[in-house]
Amino acid sequence: MENKKWHDKVMGELVVESLKENFFDAIYFETSVEAASYIMDYIKEGDKIGFGGSETISEMGIEKKALDKKAIVLNHNNPALSKEEKLAIRRQQLTCDLFLCSSNAITLGGELVNIDCVGNRVSAMTFGPQKVIVAVGVNKICRDIEDAFNRNETTAAPLNIKKLNWDNPCVKTGVCMDCHNSSRGCRVYSVIKRKPLQSNITVLVIGENLGY
Repeated sequence: MENKKWHDKVMGELVVESLKENFFDAIYFETSVEAASYIMDYIKEGDKIGFGGSETISEMGIEKKALDKKAIVLNHNNPALSKEEKLAIRRQQLTCDLFLCSSNAITLGGELVNIDCVGNRVSAMTFGPQKVIVAVGVNKICRDIEDAFNRNETTAAPLNIKKLNWDNPCVKTGVCMDCHNSSRGCRVYSVIKRKPLQSNITVLVIGENLGY
């Protein structure tokens, strides 16, 4: 256990330094509890908080904490919403006060690598919200961009499709099959190599296994 904590910290802090070199604000937290406390300091009553469909953010319990603070939660994943309502919320997320998400993978060189279906998450990550916080567990650290996309195709994408209960080939094989299904989830491939010029992004690297 102690050796793993050491390794998580070494890797996490290395990624944080690389992110800073790429002009991101970046912080390493040993626990998700500490990271959640940091996020909650940004949330005030009446703030519009966008949620990018992140399993990591969900595991941290941020939505309930935000509602307890009487913030306005913009979460398109509510199953009670119609297709039109979900689309409207995705658009509102692009101009919210704080957008919260994770990244499918993050490289040792400080690059954020993602695959989206609709594209609202990668859009909001790069431009629009007043503030963006990206929370990433150390399980998502990859050596380079190629390794990151490999992780997405063998781990993140199949698990996300399984969560959505879509009948795509990856649910049967456990890995991306580069399918042509109408319900294909892997549609928008994104690499953020440097912090976009007019975006306020903080990346939290957390010494735990979180999300997909």
